[in-house]
Amino acid sequence: MQARKKYVLLGLCACCWLLLIYWGGGVQVRLFKLLGRQRGEVVRPWPNWTDRAFLPGYAQLEELQTGPGSVESPHQRHQAWTGIYKDSRCRMETCFDFTRCRRRGRDGFRVYVYPSEKGERVSESYRKILTSIGESRYYTTDPREACLFVLGIDTLDRDQLSGQFVPNLDDRIKGYPLWNEGRNHLVFNLYSGTWPNYNEDLGFNIGQAILAKASLNTEHFRPGFDISIPLFSKEHPQKGGERGWLVRNTVPPHRKYLLMFKGKRYLTGIGSDTRNALHHIHNGKDIVSLTTCRHGKDWEKHKDSRCDHDNLEYEKFDYQELLHNSTFCLVPRGRRLGSFRFLESLQAACIPVLLSNGWELPFSDVIQWNQAVIEGDERLLLQVPSTVRAVGNERVLALRQRTQMLWEAYFSSVDKIVLTTLEIIKDRVFSHISRNKYMWNALPGGLLVLPEYSTHLAYFPFYYLSLGVSPGQEFTAIIHAVSPLVSQSQPIMKLLQVVSKSKYCSQIIILWNSEKPPPHRSKWPPMPVPLTVTDGRRKTSSRFLPNVAIETEAVLSLDEDTVLLTSEVNFAFLVWRSFPERIVGYPPRSHFWDPVKHAWGYTSKWTNEYSIVLTGAAFYHRYYHYLFSHYLPPSLRALVDRTSNCEDILMNFLVSSVTHLPPIKVAQRKQYKELPSPQGTKISAPWANPEHFTQRQECVNSFARWFGYMPLVHSQFRLDPLLFKDQVSVLRKKYKDLERA
Repeated sequence: MQARKKYVLLGLCACCWLLLIYWGGGVQVRLFKLLGRQRGEVVRPWPNWTDRAFLPGYAQLEELQTGPGSVESPHQRHQAWTGIYKDSRCRMETCFDFTRCRRRGRDGFRVYVYPSEKGERVSESYRKILTSIGESRYYTTDPREACLFVLGIDTLDRDQLSGQFVPNLDDRIKGYPLWNEGRNHLVFNLYSGTWPNYNEDLGFNIGQAILAKASLNTEHFRPGFDISIPLFSKEHPQKGGERGWLVRNTVPPHRKYLLMFKGKRYLTGIGSDTRNALHHIHNGKDIVSLTTCRHGKDWEKHKDSRCDHDNLEYEKFDYQELLHNSTFCLVPRGRRLGSFRFLESLQAACIPVLLSNGWELPFSDVIQWNQAVIEGDERLLLQVPSTVRAVGNERVLALRQRTQMLWEAYFSSVDKIVLTTLEIIKDRVFSHISRNKYMWNALPGGLLVLPEYSTHLAYFPFYYLSLGVSPGQEFTAIIHAVSPLVSQSQPIMKLLQVVSKSKYCSQIIILWNSEKPPPHRSKWPPMPVPLTVTDGRRKTSSRFLPNVAIETEAVLSLDEDTVLLTSEVNFAFLVWRSFPERIVGYPPRSHFWDPVKHAWGYTSKWTNEYSIVLTGAAFYHRYYHYLFSHYLPPSLRALVDRTSNCEDILMNFLVSSVTHLPPIKVAQRKQYKELPSPQGTKISAPWANPEHFTQRQECVNSFARWFGYMPLVHSQFRLDPLLFKDQVSVLRKKYKDLERA
């Protein structure tokens, strides 16, 4: 009996031991996996638009993208990366000195560019980057003021086989006294690595520097520290750039071709398998996928059996015609993860379909790319046609419109790419005063939304409609005074009475820019609203500088000799409340292109078409005061002050560049006239000066050069009161005085 108990006890012990091995081993495996993830292992989700369970037997991406004899394991790649970038765990909190930037508040964000050595070779693209920084509002020539440093040595092309490659960078950079292992430095790069693997070896140790790089791999990207930038060509414009190609939407939104690609095919090496497979989806009808192996010096030595046929098909289609007439554009990886096709498709409003596994998309910190592109998987090429066919019309319209917004806001010029990079870093440094994701992903884009003004959407005029917010019901009048007060019959005295009678007027501010001191308050007439006289410091641009006394959203800008009625003021204000992001006013002007002089012209002729509304009698949002003084460069404001002219034209340039829309002209009883100066004053009206009109012509061209394009937009639109000039009784009309003599 006792022997039986002994065997039962041993059996129970054996069962318990087996259970412990089974369950304990499973827990141990899961624990090891969890620890592995915590140590930095990146877990990539499968694309949402397919099911991994139905895809057995697919080759690994590492096998597809390496040629025979050049297979490099993930462990080898990781070892190579950590050998080159020893500070691969850098974050802003650990590898950036914030104290250099915060000594002067938000104004402490200054960027210093090391001077290039004599005879230094600098590529055209890098020269554009340095020019953009040098012309930005953040540039400083004093390294002691700098928060961020940029190398004067060209680091864009780090392919050792390239003619632009700069050797011995490690030794040269260590000679910079402020290098400090790269801390607070920004390094730009477009090309890294070389044949055959094209890894991300820059050929020098960037240390703790922030890397602004094209074709960044997500495995090597340091989140919240590095910045992925787009790959752009040396022909990419310095400023402005072309507008997006989407002129109007059609319903349904599909174009002649559903999906297109036309580009190089690589026969060997990394990226070859991806492009070698593109011919499988070509049907010659609504899907055009063309490749050519006719590139490189000795392509004929390596051509395969498909090359001749592919080259013939390739010549049958024009690339630009395909771009203009395709709904989706395939953007496969090249030798590196990025491709010129990406920016080309964005501009063309051809929705990018990305086939570049592991690519950290440009400015991914702030841009919501799922609203503009479709991300595919290189291993699932044959599923791309069915995927794009399943995209509905509403989604196509939304994606297409977002490509245009992103192109014009961040990618159309080198200036915008560089400034976006700087603004992202600045938002990280001053995270308590920074843009939110909505500001970056809604019109007019993050570069034109200055968080120093406000971080609340409701404070910006271009967000009112999307927020369902209406602007305030009062305005502040600012009268620009340049003539001394010598008589109670001067136009400014009558103007004060007219404006103060408006039921919408909250206060009046007189900006005193006369050579003589302003008169005592007792010299001004009594009014039902507060009157403030401020010193304009004899600067013409001061009329648009931020003024803490302005408490309303709406600003009515007036010249001292403006002739208006109270009913005209009221009507213009009500119109502005419907269009708070635009300039709304009375005196129109226009611009035109002079083909003989190859320059822009300015005209004051009264025609049905206009592109400028003078700020001598106009409403606009007070945010444009802040943008005028903090976004525009000091050189443009200095031009305005030097000539005492053109500030109204510059404000129209600024507002139109934000809205991409024209100003709005409203009806008026009397024409806006330029009156002579009051008797007894020695100051003559500026328009009496023969050089006045010539200066305005020159201003239009100077402003267009700085913006890089002509932002002014022509319009024939005018808003009149209901029943205005209709053959009915004047007593039935709300604005009766507008028609009286």
